[in-house]
Amino acid sequence: MPSATEELIQRLYEAPPEGFVAARTAAVDQARKAGDKAAAKRLAALKKPTVAAWVVNLLALKRPELIDELVELSSSLREAQRGLDGAALRELTNQRRQVVAALVTAATKLARAEGADAKLPLGEVEATLTAALAEPDIAAQVRTGRLIRAATYAGFGEVPRPRLRLVTDSEDVEDVEDVDEEEDDEGAEVVEFPQQSAREKAAAERRRREFEQRRRELRRELTSAQAAEKRSDAQLERAEQAERDAGHVVEDLDAELAELERRRTEAQADVARRKQARRLAEREAAAARRQVGDVQAALEDLESDEPE
Repeated sequence: MPSATEELIQRLYEAPPEGFVAARTAAVDQARKAGDKAAAKRLAALKKPTVAAWVVNLLALKRPELIDELVELSSSLREAQRGLDGAALRELTNQRRQVVAALVTAATKLARAEGADAKLPLGEVEATLTAALAEPDIAAQVRTGRLIRAATYAGFGEVPRPRLRLVTDSEDVEDVEDVDEEEDDEGAEVVEFPQQSAREKAAAERRRREFEQRRRELRRELTSAQAAEKRSDAQLERAEQAERDAGHVVEDLDAELAELERRRTEAQADVARRKQARRLAEREAAAARRQVGDVQAALEDLESDEPE
């Protein structure tokens, strides 16, 4: 059974990403107030997903059986590639397109049900699901339901090149490298393969060099982009931490204001009580002064009537 923190993380990645930062900040603050430092640290480390990653996360979290079908199809495709089964590979490739299209449709419905009204990046969603078909590591990440960005894949697996073969009258299959040229004299039927011309070889070499140059350029761009992403993530984390710290300052000030307001209310009540006591004392003092005056007057009257 998942822990409360795991359930909270799942809800964060199920909710639309525009509210992710605020929800995460609230969750971190709640964990801190509860004294759960480990949960607070774990929640604070969560990264906001892109819209495309969120849509894929919805599919993994709410319809995991569809992701299981995707992984099963991925295994079948890799087996067909390893076995060079052209017919099976073509059939599975068509099935792959149908499955990915169905998953994109299902993910779109889930996103709309969660209130997504903006245009969804369905191309990135499709690219991520296609990449999950090709790469088991990407499929494993998709299954977690915690992607933070879309994935891409340049090609669908590596199909091994067939070795040249020679078929004899006895239907034995051997590698060309192991067959002696003298077998031609024994009636064996040799399957000949056309050789590349010098121009074709030069063109192929030129394409290979262009490919390698382009790959080096893309790798440099990827390194630069990853470094920029790392800097951006660090900047985002600092900004989020600063936001949380500022929020804590506001909370502390709110608490101080509440305490001052409570003390002010108590002081006002004390002033009211003391004012009432003063008025009572004033009345008692006035009554005492009147009594003194009355007694003095009576004494004076008495003394004026004193017999000689």
